[in-house]
Amino acid sequence: MQLPILNVIPQPDLSSSDSSQQGDDSLACGSVPALFEPSRRLPPWLRREVPKGNANHFTSGLLSELRLETVCENAKCPNRMECYSQKTATFMILGNVCTRPCGFCAVSRGKPEALELDEPERVAEAALRLGLRHVVITSVTRDDLPDGGGEHFYQCVIAVRNKTGAAVEVLTPDFIRHKHGLDRVIDAAPEVFNHNMETVPRLYRKVRGPKSEYRWTLELLKHIKTRNDKIKTKSGLMLGLGETRDELLECLADLRTVECDFLTLGQYLQPGPKYLPVVRYVPPEEFEELRLIAKSMGFKKVASGPFVRSSYHARDMADD
Repeated sequence: MQLPILNVIPQPDLSSSDSSQQGDDSLACGSVPALFEPSRRLPPWLRREVPKGNANHFTSGLLSELRLETVCENAKCPNRMECYSQKTATFMILGNVCTRPCGFCAVSRGKPEALELDEPERVAEAALRLGLRHVVITSVTRDDLPDGGGEHFYQCVIAVRNKTGAAVEVLTPDFIRHKHGLDRVIDAAPEVFNHNMETVPRLYRKVRGPKSEYRWTLELLKHIKTRNDKIKTKSGLMLGLGETRDELLECLADLRTVECDFLTLGQYLQPGPKYLPVVRYVPPEEFEELRLIAKSMGFKKVASGPFVRSSYHARDMADD
């Protein structure tokens, strides 16, 4: 049987979008207009088969037993059942309440609770029992903490590495006022350091909130390489929020200027009525065109498709 990912998408308010920016038809990618009125029905490529087997229940039960959060659950990821059925998940540390009001994210926002000091060991135990060889750790944003949660990230990376020997990938918030916290995460030397660009500069504050800065995203990725050039850097963007093709390709060029190694491109899906609407559903063949363009720009690995997310099949991307 097929499982629809989302219900009916409300008609978006397009009044704040810039319709004056058009794509360059000389590029290899198909034309992407600045605005696109979406269908109220999901296109057929956004329907998936329900995974079979009991591994989904095993993973869910283990996470519940160890009192661990995942971005899979909290962000309503459409790949959750697939990943759980393969005994993998993206661990979300530092609690389940975020201090940032991002317009696209379903994670709860508000006043976070105190850190749980045994969380690194619980994450490591889950990684061991799941048999993970590539562990992805992300977090909510914690602007309330003096280091933005950098030390807690460090302890989680070290605990997982010591207990499992697995490679570790971190997907961090921006540490925009906590550069010392960012440095502490780099000190842990994760094999992959991921920080998502998410969208183009014109839409940055609308999508990521008033505290976010496009140039800081680039500076963060550059800083990682400066501190430890052995760490692979990774970033990703959601498509379908109203970006133009020219804007997108300029972002990819900016990522290459800071030597970003890996790239993910996926379709934005509205997690509920109070979140930003979908402006456009990007067809699979266009994602493939974008993958080829990105590869030609020098990205070592590119994952591009409607269901691609930051940590989707992360081990495959990180493997040489």
